[in-house]
Amino acid sequence: MKITNIDVDAALADVRQQLQADTTVAPSMRTAIELLIVLVQILSGRINTHSANSSKPPSQDPNRPRQNRTKSERKPGGYVTEYQAEILENAQGQRFVAPFPVGVERSVQYGPQLKAHAVYLSQYQLLPYDRIREYFEDQVGIPLSVGSLFNFNQDAFNKAAEFEPWVKDRLAEASVVHADETGVNIGGQRHWLHGASNDRLTWLAPHAQRGQQAMNAIGILPRFNGVLCHDHWKPYYRYSCLHSLCNAHHLRELQRAWEQDKQVWAQRMQTLLNIMTDSVDDAGGCLPPDKAQRWRKVYRRCLANAQKECPPPDESQRPGKRGRLKRTRARNLLERLIDYESDVLRFLDNPEVPFTNNQGERDIRMFKVQQKISGCFRSFEGAEIFCRVRSYLSTARKQNVSASNALMHLFEGSVPPFMAVGAGNDTTVLNQTS
Repeated sequence: MKITNIDVDAALADVRQQLQADTTVAPSMRTAIELLIVLVQILSGRINTHSANSSKPPSQDPNRPRQNRTKSERKPGGYVTEYQAEILENAQGQRFVAPFPVGVERSVQYGPQLKAHAVYLSQYQLLPYDRIREYFEDQVGIPLSVGSLFNFNQDAFNKAAEFEPWVKDRLAEASVVHADETGVNIGGQRHWLHGASNDRLTWLAPHAQRGQQAMNAIGILPRFNGVLCHDHWKPYYRYSCLHSLCNAHHLRELQRAWEQDKQVWAQRMQTLLNIMTDSVDDAGGCLPPDKAQRWRKVYRRCLANAQKECPPPDESQRPGKRGRLKRTRARNLLERLIDYESDVLRFLDNPEVPFTNNQGERDIRMFKVQQKISGCFRSFEGAEIFCRVRSYLSTARKQNVSASNALMHLFEGSVPPFMAVGAGNDTTVLNQTS
């Protein structure tokens, strides 16, 4: 590996060679130098770790290119509707006042279009409350308090109550579900965001725990019998469904094993996996059984050769009789690819199983963006509001319903088209809790 054109591996090898040749070095000094060499290897490995060879997000890459955003040509406005009631008086002095439309009950009130737009800016575009308040006052001429904006979000959360069981039931019955989880700061405490999704549905939920206790409480995976795509987080394997591992993670780990550990087998396996997925794409998303079996044999031969280059630890060096001897990161990766062959290669002959778990990662990514903008959620209630509304909007977009239209359906009390399929029509009234 190199750091600013310095070949660290060559420099360390030269130091080790000189240290071995110099017999005048005191044992304590030799131990200290060896320790420093190990520390240099660890630190240089961290410096050379980035999103292409590890699970680090691209946002943590140094000097990453940024794209310039184009300014929208859409003009704001059109959120104020004035209603006038005609008053008639007859010759006897009796007054007759025309009725206002249904729902217009106060002299000044916020309509569904304004509420939908405010929630869209907050939950979909992730603007902070103060910036939304300034936008409505400066561009639309409507003063809104931060409290009103929170109430709009809470109202959307309540009105989307029926969406939660609807989407959970359909995810539990789906043939493929992507699962992922990530840390989240709620009120200064570490919590976890859990995501379950596919190309048509999204559900996000916050929980204090990361493992099976949280997944059981959310209530999707205990009922799921399809193929679960994930990144090998062990609690997922406690569910008796089929599993598919994310090969994007494998490619990054193989890249690290090649770059930092000089494992030639890792580069060969990386190339092999890329050729496999190209072959699947060329075949229309699924290989015939005989061709898939040939690829599996090639995969096994590659790993058999890797065993020679990256052998298991020497059992004769075991200090005791219990426990598992420590493996290198490259050896752990090799053993995972061997032990979970079926889950690694399930994409070969199952047309519904993708090569990666990118769908699940994309669906929770906006949650991380929200955290970068706001820092944290002040309360668990705020996290729940964001998750339910964001899940609803994400599902709507996947169902070809715009986020704005989906929110208008919510505030007008009508069922969006994707939820109305097979369950009545678009005018069915939703939960009216306010």
